[in-house]
Amino acid sequence: MPNIVLFSGSSHHDLSQKVADRLGLELGKVITKKFSNQETCVEIGESVRGEDVYIVQSGCGEINDNLMELLIMINACKIASASRVTAVIPCFPYARQDKKDKSRAPISAKLVANMLSVAGADHIITMDLHASQIQGFFDIAVDNLYAEPAVLQWIKENIPEWKNCIIVSPDAGGAKRVTSIADRLNVDFALIHKERKKANEVDRMVLVGDVKDRVAILVDDMADTCGTICHAADKLIDAGATKVYAILTHGIFSGPAISRINSAPFEAVVVTNTIPQEEKMKACPKIQVIDISMILAEAIRRTHNGESVSYLFSHVPL
Repeated sequence: MPNIVLFSGSSHHDLSQKVADRLGLELGKVITKKFSNQETCVEIGESVRGEDVYIVQSGCGEINDNLMELLIMINACKIASASRVTAVIPCFPYARQDKKDKSRAPISAKLVANMLSVAGADHIITMDLHASQIQGFFDIAVDNLYAEPAVLQWIKENIPEWKNCIIVSPDAGGAKRVTSIADRLNVDFALIHKERKKANEVDRMVLVGDVKDRVAILVDDMADTCGTICHAADKLIDAGATKVYAILTHGIFSGPAISRINSAPFEAVVVTNTIPQEEKMKACPKIQVIDISMILAEAIRRTHNGESVSYLFSHVPL
């Protein structure tokens, strides 16, 4: 692929390497380090003049450092005369702060969008945004890819009784995502309505739908402290579900998440590798990973060649 350069930030080198291998490219030379006062320093080690540059950096780990590193890398490429700079952000940082849910709350997702634009990004490729309206925070093109085709493939290959399953959303916000998957599998869906008193803590839950004697599959876009999905799993078992699986695009798993999953009644908790999961898998045998590097790689290839990306909304690239 001529005139394309792929750089990796320090957040998820493994995913970047898989994307590069899939595209048959070498990762570009870039050195990211910190000065002793913790300022981020980035040195791009090769010419990007007139090139189509892609920078892979996920919103995980040290989120603020990684975001700053991404902004500096975009800017470094832009002022080194790159013809186009695309930020590939598998897990978009601050995506949950996307509305004023109470007085004086910031809309940080909009701020991040502005920062990326000002840094010089021409295009954003991301995956399963917390709310798809976040695309409207940008004036530049945003491709919001879906893990859904890969999730459907995983369900059909790994859950033998998938024809008798029920897809469950752990909150009303994910209803659209769940109905879409249920339609594609031709099965029923259920909802769990939850009330929060404050962030990261769930107050009470109400199950809407019949899960008795069925395999329940919880689907959500992200799980952070896992309070919601673990509560939901208990609720489903109480309501008569035979087995409970959880499938999540972004497994953030911070704080007490791992111990909660270990003690919850899940058969498996399936996440994609938009966030590195190696350490988490060692601590929790229930966690399984779907590789989505081929979806990102195919999106990069199609964008570079000026082809349509919409095929990826319903198919997993071979």
